Amino acid sequence: MTRAAVYVDGLNLYYGLRNKGWRRYYWLDVRRLAERLLVGDQTLARVRYFTARVSAQPNDPDKPRRQNAYLEALATLPDLTIHEGYFMSKERRCPECEAVWRTYEEKMTDVNIAVEMLGDAADDAFDTAILISADSDLVGPVRAVRERHGKRVVAAFPPNRQSWDLRRTADVAFGIGHGVLRHSQLPEQLLGTDGSVLNRPQRWR
Repeated sequence: MTRAAVYVDGLNLYYGLRNKGWRRYYWLDVRRLAERLLVGDQTLARVRYFTARVSAQPNDPDKPRRQNAYLEALATLPDLTIHEGYFMSKERRCPECEAVWRTYEEKMTDVNIAVEMLGDAADDAFDTAILISADSDLVGPVRAVRERHGKRVVAAFPPNRQSWDLRRTADVAFGIGHGVLRHSQLPEQLLGTDGSVLNRPQRWR
């Protein structure tokens, strides 16, 4: 048996699903998804999920509540850990009309993925790393995991996402399709770690 560790870029996956119009797959069991990506004699060693907490928006005040329910649902899954970055607000200004608006930029996810993947490789915690992301900023750590630690890296691209740099750097690369997502959903209702009832958000049905 060979050991596989899965690293999920949660926001990259979310935006891929959103751009594809697949909101019905947001309630995703990433551990089950990870298991469906295994091949041959691979066994799942661990899953690491990386994300950042979102803020309420004027047109979507319930956004943090939905995300919190989802993260609580993921916390019930065995051999899965959640790693959080953060959003930084930035002020933008139009050079022509001088209009000013605020945007938010996610920070630390790619750094957190790199740290955990390289740390696990150094600890010999896996034989193959499966990276669910199309963020080309991860080319450096992927190359280091392969060349310095002799590990195999598979890049699994979220829907509507692609990175030619990652494709060239990883041992194998492919896109995650509709079927595997459809068969990797959490139950409509489950118990959280504190005994509370967690339901799939109505907006994600």
